[in-house]
Amino acid sequence: MKGNVIVGQSGGPTAAINSSLAGVYRTAIDRGAKKVYGMLHGIEGLLKENYIDLSEHIRNDLDVELLKRTPAAYLGSCRYKLPDIHKDMEIYKKIFEILDKLEIEALVYIGGNDSMDTIKKLSDYAILTGSEIRFIGCPKTIDNDLALTDHTPGYGSAAKYIGTSVKEVIRDSLCLEYSGGVVTIIEIMGRNAGWLTGASILAKGEDCDGPDLIYLPEITFDLKKFEAKVKKLVEQKSSVVVCVSEGIHDKDGKYICELGNNSDFVDAFGHKQLTGTASFLANYIGNKLGCKTRGIELSTLQRAGSHLASRVDILEAYQVGGAAVLAADEGDTGKMVVLVRHSDDPYQCGTEVKDVHKIANDEKLVPKEWISKDGSYITDDFITYVRPLIQGDVSPIMVDGIPRHLYRPTKK
Repeated sequence: MKGNVIVGQSGGPTAAINSSLAGVYRTAIDRGAKKVYGMLHGIEGLLKENYIDLSEHIRNDLDVELLKRTPAAYLGSCRYKLPDIHKDMEIYKKIFEILDKLEIEALVYIGGNDSMDTIKKLSDYAILTGSEIRFIGCPKTIDNDLALTDHTPGYGSAAKYIGTSVKEVIRDSLCLEYSGGVVTIIEIMGRNAGWLTGASILAKGEDCDGPDLIYLPEITFDLKKFEAKVKKLVEQKSSVVVCVSEGIHDKDGKYICELGNNSDFVDAFGHKQLTGTASFLANYIGNKLGCKTRGIELSTLQRAGSHLASRVDILEAYQVGGAAVLAADEGDTGKMVVLVRHSDDPYQCGTEVKDVHKIANDEKLVPKEWISKDGSYITDDFITYVRPLIQGDVSPIMVDGIPRHLYRPTKK
C-alpha cells in the first residue's frame, strides 16, 4: 500500500469487533500503509474530524492480543445514517476533503446492515466524482443477519454466551419447587431475525433438556396458543423455561413488547427500541395461570461477554479484518468481505468479497424449514449450523483476577 488506511466501527458492539480492528491494523501495517487512522465514533466522528493514529495506541504485540480480547467498540461506535448522495452532496464533499487531507487510500468500515449502507453510499460517491479512494465493508453483528455471508463475526461468541447462560438459568430454575410450578421467560436480542434466540438450543445436551419453547420473530406469535402450551407444560413439569426473541410480533405486526410498557425511542435508522417482552409475558402467564414467573432480559450481556468468546469467532473476526485490507490493496471497492463455509465436519471456512449493493439494506432470516411447524421450537439443522461457530475458548489476560482490556481514555 502506498497511502494511508482509515478504519471505523459502527452499530452495536460485539465481543469480536475489536479482533477485526486488530486484523485491519496489523494487515495494513504489514502491507506497507504509512499510517492507520481510527475514526472515533464511526462516520459521525469522521465528519467532526475526530480520529486517532492507531500506532500511538497499539504499541506492540501484547496490545494487539489485548485488543482482540477487548469487548465493545475500541474506537467508539455510532448509528449515523448518511443521506442519499443526490440529496445532500455537501456532507460527502466534507468527508472526502477530510479523507484527501489524510491521504487515505482505503477506508474500512466494520459493522452490520446500516454500516454496509454507508460503504455503498461512499463508494457510489467516489465513482461519481472519480475519487480513487477504495471502500470496503468488514462484517460484524451478533444478529447474524447480513446477506451473502454464511455468518457474521460476533455471532459465534454471542451464541456461545446465550447457550451457556440459558443452560445456567435452566439449572437454577430446578433448585426450588413452587406450588403451581415456575415459568421463566428469557428475552434474547433479535428484531427481525432469530439467529440469537435459536442459539438457546445449545443449552440442550446429555446433562440438560434445553429450553421447553423457543420463539423466533420469523414466525407470527399467537399469545393464546402460547398460553395454552405453557399451561400444558406446567401441568407436566415443575419448571418451564421459554426463550423468546425481543422482536416477536402478532399477526398484525405489533411487537409483543408493545403490549406492555415500552420505550418510544427510535434511532437514526428508524429502529424502535425493543424491550420488555420477557417482563410482559411473565406477568401475562402469572396472571392467567396463577403460577410463579420471572422474566430475564440478557440485554447487553450477550454482546459484551468476552470472557465466553468463541475462539473460532475471534480468529475469523481477525481474518475478515485482514481480508478487507487485502481486498482494498488489490483494487476492490464497494465490496464486503464474506465468510464462505466449505464443510461442517471438519469445520472449514474461507473468505471472499461480494458487491455491497447486494448486501446493504437486506436481511438474512432463519430459514423457515429450520423452525418447527407450530413455530415453538427449532430443528437439528439449526444446531448443525451454529455448533461449529462456538468452538474453542480465548482465555482473557487476567490481572488481579479480572480480565485486562486495551484501554483508550475517552471524553465527551
